Amino acid sequence: MRWIVIESPIGELSLAADDTGLTRLRFGVEGPRDTRAEDPVLAAAREELAAYFAGELTGFSVPLSAPAGSAFEVAVWRHLSAIGYGEMETYGDVARAVGDPGAARAVGMACNRNPVAIIVPCHRVVGAGGKMVGFGGGLPRKRHLLELEARVTLETAWN
Repeated sequence: MRWIVIESPIGELSLAADDTGLTRLRFGVEGPRDTRAEDPVLAAAREELAAYFAGELTGFSVPLSAPAGSAFEVAVWRHLSAIGYGEMETYGDVARAVGDPGAARAVGMACNRNPVAIIVPCHRVVGAGGKMVGFGGGLPRKRHLLELEARVTLETAWN
């Protein structure tokens, strides 16, 4: 596994890749600090994240490795990937979408275990009534990501 740590508007992000694709995107420093810009997956992830934070990218194309998780977690992560840029769903919405309407708390745990935050957009999942709850990166980061997407979505609508 190859690691890099990059700076972002929400602090340092640790990225890891294997021979298949991106395996991790975590908040803060995790894994060995490396500067392997020659790694094509990590270079692509760095570029796409820079464009995302600049408001120039609304969908990621960097290849992802198959995530390691339970069947339920993988179903949640797959659904999260389908939540549109600038949109939000509740934990209950996601639970119903993956076929287990009573599993809102389990959805929250799956979001917390999401191996590639931001790219698999767990920040787009909110509490009932749109309440800002739970986020492994902290609520200020979640708020920043949602506000970025809302601002870009609004600017795009006005142009």
